[in-house]
Amino acid sequence: MEMNLGMRPETRALLERVAAMVRDEIAPLETEFHAEVGRGDRWQFTPRQAEILEGLKARAKSEGLWNFWWAGDGGPGLSTVEYAYFAEEMGKSPLAPEVFNCNAPDTGNMEVFHRYGTEAMKARWLRPLMAGEIRSAYLMTEPEVASSDATNIAMSCVRDGEDYVLDGEKWWATGAGDPRCAVYIVMVRTGGDDLPRHQRHSMIVVPADTPGIEKLRAMEVYGHDDAPHGHMHIRFSGVRVPVENLLLGEGRGFEIAQGRLGPGRIHHCMRAIGMAEAALGMLCRRSLAREAFGRPLAELGANHDIIAECRMEIEQARLLCLRAAWMMDQGDARAAAPWIHQIKVVAPRVALKVIDEAVQMFGAQGISQDVPLAAMWHHVRTLRLADGPDAVHRRQVARAELRRHTQARV
Repeated sequence: MEMNLGMRPETRALLERVAAMVRDEIAPLETEFHAEVGRGDRWQFTPRQAEILEGLKARAKSEGLWNFWWAGDGGPGLSTVEYAYFAEEMGKSPLAPEVFNCNAPDTGNMEVFHRYGTEAMKARWLRPLMAGEIRSAYLMTEPEVASSDATNIAMSCVRDGEDYVLDGEKWWATGAGDPRCAVYIVMVRTGGDDLPRHQRHSMIVVPADTPGIEKLRAMEVYGHDDAPHGHMHIRFSGVRVPVENLLLGEGRGFEIAQGRLGPGRIHHCMRAIGMAEAALGMLCRRSLAREAFGRPLAELGANHDIIAECRMEIEQARLLCLRAAWMMDQGDARAAAPWIHQIKVVAPRVALKVIDEAVQMFGAQGISQDVPLAAMWHHVRTLRLADGPDAVHRRQVARAELRRHTQARV
């Protein structure tokens, strides 16, 4: 089968509009937006932040630059391959994904509501999410278990009449600190040890203002709390949720999780490649603009080799990501899985290397608040843990590879 990793002409034109808006309208406002954090309540948007973000969103929406991830009716109709290019452009600015309503974890949650939600859920949660009016969070990881093996998830979810009662703790709930976060999708344990390991868990929809939910603290990433969005540590104490809020039925949590995480991993990876491109651009411009020992930095040491290696590794990572996206477009999730696991390891690793080289080129300024490289670095370093750590993905790649040779011997 011919593997097409390109885009239709009309899609290319749309991408160019997105790239122009990221470059000319969104990126120039980043510094001002982030400088507002801490002026008053860190967990509320200042008037200027709201003005910047909502103004950009309104402009994107009016131009039809909205919900690119959405493959259903009324969306732009992008393939996964085509969307990968858009995710890369949006990865060049931390504000861009939300400006175009393509931000995590909302895209994954919207997909869950679309596929598995009731009509009532779609009216209450999906429509305002699609319109960019509210935010959401996905709660899976727990502090007391090794959540890289999701069968360890232990949050209690027990039926009591017409309610489920939730008790336990979740952490690294990205976006749960956002004052606009209105709903959580929560992975819980509903089955006992008598059931197969992958049939013991379920997903349930929990309004963020439900009694019994306590935000214990904001988790810090290398000393940064990412306010006002945040990654929260949350306790559930006797939280009662109607039985109709359980998605699909008891024991089907892993089925939902795999449908949610696969596309999300591709989106994360292509955004990481976008960050790597932005960092390489900064590195090159710095190396040409600054001099030391009477020569441009680009001419000193091994900087030519460093720049060349960064370019080649970015190109390799992009092609691998597009191959994974193409495999997803073929409709066979099992066949696509090894490719998704590969790029989930490769893309953050490459992006981290390029960002770190850019930091080195900038010297002390590279680790300061004056340039975005430090924030980019800790974001991408976190990505090596989000949606599964490297070791778990490498294990899956190795198992798929060994399976081919095992089957060949039979």
